[in-house]
Amino acid sequence: MNRREKLIAELNLSDMVGAEIGPLNHPLVKKEESKVFYIDHAGTESLKNKYANDPNVDTAQIADVDAIWGASTLQECLGSGIKLDYVIASHVIEHVPDLLTWLQEIKTVLKPEGEVRLAVPDRRFTFDYLRRESRLCDVLDAYLRRARVPLPVAILDHIANTRVVDVVKAWAGDLDESQLQPMEWKPRELSYELLTAHAKDALENDAYRDVHCWIFTPHSFAGLLAEMSALGLHDFACARYFDTPVNENEFLVWLRTCNDREETIKSWRRMQDTARTVPLPPLKRHVLGAPARVKLFARELLRRKAERDRVEIT
Repeated sequence: MNRREKLIAELNLSDMVGAEIGPLNHPLVKKEESKVFYIDHAGTESLKNKYANDPNVDTAQIADVDAIWGASTLQECLGSGIKLDYVIASHVIEHVPDLLTWLQEIKTVLKPEGEVRLAVPDRRFTFDYLRRESRLCDVLDAYLRRARVPLPVAILDHIANTRVVDVVKAWAGDLDESQLQPMEWKPRELSYELLTAHAKDALENDAYRDVHCWIFTPHSFAGLLAEMSALGLHDFACARYFDTPVNENEFLVWLRTCNDREETIKSWRRMQDTARTVPLPPLKRHVLGAPARVKLFARELLRRKAERDRVEIT
């Protein structure tokens, strides 16, 4: 099966009502195939303006948005009487500021046997290569804050640690961490001001900065969902998953509503146990660990401040 076939397999689209979140200009389900609602964080015209200069997006093909999900709950966006057989979200879950609320709101619009089909980027083969994987404490922190925009820590991590990554080289183990080029700044140009400007804007003005708020591998995703399930935070079991194919950078997961907590936990543990745990390749050169990098960065900030203040640091 190809990617689309895996995401819509076993769905009788013609007889179902569903939603696709973030279809942009490549919806996986066409309007003529199913009664499907297209949902996004902004309206059609806003999306066209946002991607007007993006060579990877044909703005003329951007799907007409049926519901804007942001300030209002998903049920409010769709209407109180609407229940769905399926929800599809391709490369969306990593962008949502509050992962737990996102899952809970999807649950409220699903029929009892409803399913969620996700396509999720795999950190090991994307620009998130150097970023740490998301943990339960991150999920709870965002949930307690009721985050509606990406939190400063996600913005800071994105700016400081995203890198240009060749997926084929990543699979072959040919990446040299010390040679990966930053995505947000030119080497040796990172500054306190550059690093914190967007984070401050988010903190002080609730400004939206589009970054990956959640970082996963198939193994860590399953482990996190199992932990959340054990705490009774969601009612989704892993119905099926497709591991990251060689030389590609995403895995696919089917979520199905389940009221049996033990079975839900077991389903995620099964995914975790069978997920391909391709390790990050050994580095070709010795590179500094994260704490040492932080110390060097701090020293560089002090050095630059000293130059501005004309104070010599010994």
